Amino acid sequence: MTDSKLQTVEVGPAGAKASVLWLHGLGASGHDFEPIVPELGLPADAPVRFVFPHAPERPVTLNGGMVMPAWYDIYGLTAGTPQDEQGLDEAAGWIAALIEREAERGVPAERLVLAGFSQGGAVALHAGLRFAGGLAGIMGLSTYLPLADNLSQARAAAHRDTPIFLAHGEYDGVLGIELGTASRDALAGLGYPVEWHAYPMEHQVCLEEIQAIGVWLRQVLAL
Repeated sequence: MTDSKLQTVEVGPAGAKASVLWLHGLGASGHDFEPIVPELGLPADAPVRFVFPHAPERPVTLNGGMVMPAWYDIYGLTAGTPQDEQGLDEAAGWIAALIEREAERGVPAERLVLAGFSQGGAVALHAGLRFAGGLAGIMGLSTYLPLADNLSQARAAAHRDTPIFLAHGEYDGVLGIELGTASRDALAGLGYPVEWHAYPMEHQVCLEEIQAIGVWLRQVLAL
């Protein structure tokens, strides 16, 4: 899988002036969050393109080596478990290529939001905070901050003031809410402006959350 072969699903006008690059979770596809776009409450004429890439298929250690769409390998979710740094960096390369493609299509990085759910949210945080150019915002839903210990050294200076939206389910049985709050605290501790939301739900999204995302997108993209 090379950067140029990452397939995407797209919603929005060809002549968009802003983009939302939204990454799906483990085992899903780019179609997963496509139906949410009309529910965000954005202006009908908003010049925003939503880009939903498909992750490549690979064996996932956590799931017994089963091959499935995955942005990187997962060895475990408990504290102290090694993380797939090479896989995360490879995924970050794919995302950087998509950001650059949006720039070629008329949407500079500072008009782009990088978003993701679950494993896709982890990639959004990892890739976004290390991307050399400034972004309009970074959004992580029901996710965690990977490789948090080296972020202070690895982060890009362009993102010190980038708005970050984090949301998590209080009853999440896949990625416990403590992973979300720890990520929130780690990012806030580094000075990032974090907007935090918690909802009485499991590992999913809810209408109230979708509405809050829409409000935040209108703010960071000045819609």
